[in-house]
Amino acid sequence: MRGIIKENSLPIKIAIVSESGASVYSASALAEKEFPELPVEKRSAISLARRLQDPLNELVKIDPKAIGVGQYQHDMNQKRLGDSLHAVVEDCVNLVGANLNTASLSILSYISGITPTLANNILEYLKENGRFQNRQELKKVSKLGPKAFAQCAGFLRIYDGDEPLDTTGIHPESYGYAKKILKSTKIDILHDSIEEKSAKLACFDKAAFLKDNEGLGEPTLEDILEEILRPGRDIREDAKVNELDDNAKTIEDLKVGMILQGTVRNIMDFGMFVDINVHTDGLVHISEVANRFVKDIASIYQIGDIVKVKVIGVDLAKKRISLSIKQVG
Repeated sequence: MRGIIKENSLPIKIAIVSESGASVYSASALAEKEFPELPVEKRSAISLARRLQDPLNELVKIDPKAIGVGQYQHDMNQKRLGDSLHAVVEDCVNLVGANLNTASLSILSYISGITPTLANNILEYLKENGRFQNRQELKKVSKLGPKAFAQCAGFLRIYDGDEPLDTTGIHPESYGYAKKILKSTKIDILHDSIEEKSAKLACFDKAAFLKDNEGLGEPTLEDILEEILRPGRDIREDAKVNELDDNAKTIEDLKVGMILQGTVRNIMDFGMFVDINVHTDGLVHISEVANRFVKDIASIYQIGDIVKVKVIGVDLAKKRISLSIKQVG
């Protein structure tokens, strides 16, 4: 594939998609419900393609433990591990938010305040009434009461609806404050550019606004201003993309001294494993992380970080790759 792209100078980028847990999904009841006529291998292929389009929407369909979350995950209390992983996924989904009119049952079930039953009721409402036009319409969903609405409304987005603020992460309870800011600064939230909004907000007196609105806290005000600047923003757009090196496709292509870019896949007490796109993750030992003493790698790096590494050792027989960050310079 890379050869064809290079020979023909095609404007195509190659993306690597992790297949962890794909086989678990393809044999699940959910996959069977989504693709009843397809064999498991085709379901798996579709799942991988969807991961490239929208990783979060696809990965929530799989038990996090099936993706592989650590070397000793099977030695831990499985209930506590499951609860912790569920909480992490829930945090991720709520941080990103979900398009109310296109979200799947799996995504909706992770939104704060929405149970699997409520998620199913939302989808049934969509089938019967068509797309939601505003967040207030959520209150018409069967069994979705005031408490559930208060918890979930800020995480559900509605695009091209009746209320422009529904495209933001601003909670309906704070719409009054947001509209005051828009009116006083004369900002058109949908049509003004970020530069225009920034210029208008430069004259906005935060201290005076907080003083006049005693029920509003400074952190909430900062969140409102950020959402006004970039309504409908998907925080995943800020993610860095790993640029692959065509000279290293397999472990046999590696040579000591090569400088490559990789993605942190796992962090242990003794080091971290980095995917450099040769089908075998390389190990950056804790002594090779930095030119200083490092007690806890997780205080410096996180899973998913993109790092530059230097190949300092290759054992073809044992399929082991030794990498260094500090020797990159």
